[in-house]
Amino acid sequence: MKNVELIFVPQTSKGHLIPILEFAKRLVDHNNRILITVVLVKSPFDSFANAYIESIKASKPDRFKFINVPLIADHHRQSFEDHVIDLMETHLPLLKNVVTDISSSKSSLNSTTFTGFVFDLLFVPLVDVAHEFNIPSYVFLTANAGFLSLLFHLTTRRGETRDIPEFKRSNPDELISGFINPVPSSVLPSDLFDKDNGYPTYMMIAQKFKAAKGIMVNTFEELEPYAFSNFSIGRNPPVYSVGPVLDINCRPHTESNLAQHKKVMKWLDEQPQSSVIFLCFGSFGRFLAPQVKEIALGLEQSGYRFLWSLCVQSLSTPEPSQNDALGGVHYNEDMFPEGFTERIQGKGMMIYGWAPQVEILAHEAIGAFVSHCGWNSILESLWFGVPMVTWPMYSEQKMNAFKMVKELGLAVELRLNYEQLNIDNVVTANEIEKAVKQVMDDCSEVRKKVKEMAKIARKAIVNGGSSFLSIQKLIDDMIGKN
Repeated sequence: MKNVELIFVPQTSKGHLIPILEFAKRLVDHNNRILITVVLVKSPFDSFANAYIESIKASKPDRFKFINVPLIADHHRQSFEDHVIDLMETHLPLLKNVVTDISSSKSSLNSTTFTGFVFDLLFVPLVDVAHEFNIPSYVFLTANAGFLSLLFHLTTRRGETRDIPEFKRSNPDELISGFINPVPSSVLPSDLFDKDNGYPTYMMIAQKFKAAKGIMVNTFEELEPYAFSNFSIGRNPPVYSVGPVLDINCRPHTESNLAQHKKVMKWLDEQPQSSVIFLCFGSFGRFLAPQVKEIALGLEQSGYRFLWSLCVQSLSTPEPSQNDALGGVHYNEDMFPEGFTERIQGKGMMIYGWAPQVEILAHEAIGAFVSHCGWNSILESLWFGVPMVTWPMYSEQKMNAFKMVKELGLAVELRLNYEQLNIDNVVTANEIEKAVKQVMDDCSEVRKKVKEMAKIARKAIVNGGSSFLSIQKLIDDMIGKN
């Protein structure tokens, strides 16, 4: 019986590369006929991606092959539409050539059958290339089923409102089929309100999703049952829940990160069980100095121990400096209340730059997590049974926060519609204190529900679990049951 080959085309940022390749590992663990070729567009100076890829090669040398495509430009753009524009203008032709070479090299005499492509979100435009060769294309979504519901909703909504399809902030709450409650415009991705760039890009992505043969979502049905009950196979491609897909064994990949890791874990080992609140806001979450001061005051007023991973944005530098040894952090003592660093000795710890988030959340000293609500962070928090406080920063994170608080009751609301680096939008110390005390309450209903969801998440991926069975169905649909 022939082996089958899948070509994965992932984005190389940490939040995308880890889930999609961990999912690829899960596929080959399910079926020993599956081989994975990964086409990468990455910078040679990306130390994380290089180290992570080497770990994949070492763990499964006979099942994975990597093809590197040269990076033409690296603008460090953050907006959704700019990433897609970069892809269309520079990387799409290169990747098309690679795909052409791979597909043309396959023959009937080859012992491997070319079964399909698996594209990351921002490489969804390559669905057209797959169609040129009459090869099935699949999409791996690092976001949740709620975000997929929004994409499907965009195509439906366009048909219903042909005259004025774009979104306006004055619009009433949106009725999106994957959500129980109407969704306020204030929590929708801000790019949807940019009728010239952001909205057309979202629409294009949504249409490409609909053209795929199947969509794999990093979630589990028990977490988002309402969304899955509303996916219509007749109108949309099949949707497979395959999560939670996490790298719970992620390790530091540089000497400086290793030193930071040892320091942090030593401090946590000295703290009582479930006594520490952890604050971390993702790769791009940054604050201006006035907000830093309010966070410091709020933590002090709460009286709880804390571990705070802080990245600060200077008003004089609108974009983080890529050459800064601290990863774009602009730090000075004046940001904090007078005497703050002295008063927190033994009770609080600051991290400037990289934080070993997975291992921190896994530590028994952690009692709660103030998060930017990136979907990977939410899944990690649920996996380890750590209740969250919502502080979304950008993109779909506001929708994630809305889902966690209003739809699922699995997080404490601090903000649902925060806009980072807005000097007029400061979360006060009193608000922070109140949310911290609420989430750290041992009798909190949120805490109980999160602990229960942690057990369900772990059951979902083992033999007989919902995601295990969904992955098996995906494989059967891809390559047949024989």
